[in-house]
Amino acid sequence: MLKKIKNNYFILISTFLVLYFFFNLMSGNRGMISYLKKNEILINLKIKEVNLIKKIEELEHKNSLLSDNLDLDYVETLIRERFLFGKEDEKIYIIKK
Repeated sequence: MLKKIKNNYFILISTFLVLYFFFNLMSGNRGMISYLKKNEILINLKIKEVNLIKKIEELEHKNSLLSDNLDLDYVETLIRERFLFGKEDEKIYIIKK
């Protein structure tokens, strides 16, 4: 038995090395499974970034309407939304989708 192991020493060591590198390639910190999880997290973060950029642009636009050139139509819309304010003899229509 010991003689067979000595004769196949190179094959035995090669097999163990290949198995070791294969398992580390698939499941280590830098393995394929870890890569796929990190790639999914990256995609989700990019989607969140795009959504946040859109929200920031929308808020900057609303801010510019209130600060640079005061848009009276926008101010009236805000007053109506916040204080439920309406004019006399005004008819309010509610449209249900």
